[in-house]
Amino acid sequence: MPPKRTSTSETPVITLDAIQQLINDGISLALKAQAAAMANSDNSNRNTEPREISIAKRGNYKEFIDCQPSYFNGIKGAIDLIRWFERTESVFSRSKCAEEDRVTFATGTLTDDALSWWNAHAQPMGIEQANQITWTELKRLLTNKYCPRTEIKKMEDEFYGLTVNGSDLKTYIRRFQELTILCPNMVPNSEKLMEAFIGGLPQSIEGNVTASKPQTLEEAINISQRLMDQIIKRDSVQETNDRKRKLENKGNIVNNNYQNNYNDNNRNNDYHRQQNRRQETFKIYTATNGYTGKNRTITTATMITISHKMKNMKTSRLYGNHGYNGTSSPL
Repeated sequence: MPPKRTSTSETPVITLDAIQQLINDGISLALKAQAAAMANSDNSNRNTEPREISIAKRGNYKEFIDCQPSYFNGIKGAIDLIRWFERTESVFSRSKCAEEDRVTFATGTLTDDALSWWNAHAQPMGIEQANQITWTELKRLLTNKYCPRTEIKKMEDEFYGLTVNGSDLKTYIRRFQELTILCPNMVPNSEKLMEAFIGGLPQSIEGNVTASKPQTLEEAINISQRLMDQIIKRDSVQETNDRKRKLENKGNIVNNNYQNNYNDNNRNNDYHRQQNRRQETFKIYTATNGYTGKNRTITTATMITISHKMKNMKTSRLYGNHGYNGTSSPL
């Protein structure tokens, strides 16, 4: 019978206190777990469904077209190109177009000469590879193609001499912004840009805009628009008042002419009545005194004499022969 093996290590002794501590720790963990389970069961508003991870929606070509992008044919030059840039970028934002799809979607709106240029550009490398360029690179390629240096030079000269025509501030602002984008090297910083903008304003508002000390181009534009609106309103009121004064003056002239014509007519009527009385007096005198002379032209002196004699004749008939000689009162 083989001998029994004996262990050289001592068996660890577990005291009653250690056993009690293990029991207490287990009970404590069990109670905490039970309390947590009960709390979850009592919460009726808890979300028992699996949580979803929100993913940004990516637009597709249909959504891009639904936003009605503009088309570029490459015929109308630099201004049409810059407006196509602005319109296309607006559609990118509204349709949530991904960065990697922008060139593909944008070149889908090229037509006529611009489309022929793009096909010729993409042919050597393939359309898939050509669509891998960035939107910024596509803008650079189109600008080089449709905004040649000679065209840029013309726009730079226009930028130097650009001013407000009359009170048409809106056209000036739009053209200034277009030239700023097409000629980015014209002004070195935002401060010089504002100086160039203010320098093209009419003198009636230039000083006030400068005194307002705008910090940005947008602020300078807003100030100039507000001042121009005030001037237009004031001029409109002045024009209305001037028109009213002209109408009043015209009415006064008409009234004066009417009065003058009325006075002239009265004088003419008085003259004709006087002439008629002279002719009548002459007829009566000749009939009464038997005048048979051939010369019937009557001078003023003769007419006075006849009138005086006629008066004496009437007085004699009225008072009879009582010594009245026509020069003193019979009374």
